[in-house]
Amino acid sequence: MPKALAILGMAVAVLMLVMFGLDALLGIPFGQSAGVVADVGFLIAAAILAYMSWHTLREIL
Repeated sequence: MPKALAILGMAVAVLMLVMFGLDALLGIPFGQSAGVVADVGFLIAAAILAYMSWHTLREIL
């Protein structure tokens, strides 16, 4: 179960990186309604989540 949660965390982080990265660069899918500052904040949060999930998965294995 913890292994699945770590992998799910990485999947969510990748999804966030793609969505907010595209929004910051192209304005897709949200149309930059919240602004670039919010996009950068979410990109940082996604990177932190990806690192924490990867580190946890490494500890489990």
